[in-house]
Amino acid sequence: MTPPTTIALLRAARPRQWIKNVLVVAAPLAGASLLNGSVARHTVVAFVSFCMASSAGYLINDVVDLKADQHHPTKKHRPIASGAISSKFAISTAIFLAVAAIALGSTLGSAQLALVLAIYLVVTLTYTLGIKNQPVFDLAFVAAGFLLRAIAGGAATGIPLSQWFLLVASFGSLFMVAGKRYAELLVVTTDGNGSRPSVSLYSASYLRFVWSVSATATIFAYALWSFDVGARSGAVSWAQISVAPFALGILRYAVDIDSGKASTPEDVVLRDFGLQLLGAVWLVTFVLAANGA
Repeated sequence: MTPPTTIALLRAARPRQWIKNVLVVAAPLAGASLLNGSVARHTVVAFVSFCMASSAGYLINDVVDLKADQHHPTKKHRPIASGAISSKFAISTAIFLAVAAIALGSTLGSAQLALVLAIYLVVTLTYTLGIKNQPVFDLAFVAAGFLLRAIAGGAATGIPLSQWFLLVASFGSLFMVAGKRYAELLVVTTDGNGSRPSVSLYSASYLRFVWSVSATATIFAYALWSFDVGARSGAVSWAQISVAPFALGILRYAVDIDSGKASTPEDVVLRDFGLQLLGAVWLVTFVLAANGA
């Protein structure tokens, strides 16, 4: 490949989106074993595998959306829409990345990780080929993508996932996705450049209801976990203290949603200093809780 083609392919792979794959760290972190040599290796494998799998999904998505993207004010500059790389080359690369992701997960990770990656690829492909244009179902499929990333950390390392972990991950994923759609709906309302047809089928009040309910469920499930830990210790624990920065972090993210800035969750995380600060405080208290401090 020539350097321009290589750069275009890297852009099409959307490396900025790889920050989402950090969710694979959640299970090892909760299990207080992330610094264990074997666990750390398998977590890295899970992260790299999901980076390849997610990039494969982005390439297929851009091929499917080629004509629509060519008429979009900003998406027309994407490598596939602009013609910097061909659809045939993009599909071939996507297939290679998908196979490589599963192979890496199976060879250096585990059979369970390979299975999670395969399910993720099927969910992503199904979403791209039509579900993304179906209201409600598109929320569920995108949220499933986030949830599978969180599950992958446990699958790769053999760490069992608690019911609380799954509840927080599930509703937290739905919260972010509903917030993303709400921000996209505001774009549709203001300039008519919505990213997909299903967005215009939602109402602002409905999406507000979804992310409000999911935010409440996320905080509630996390609080129940903290109370469970506190009940076992018989005293105020770091797990209970961690509820405060966790809840404030959700509320801070909700501010970004309400102002229409959450259409790209990774940008919210990277640009909102207040959210980063709350995240850092929560992380410290959570690590202390996971280690039984």
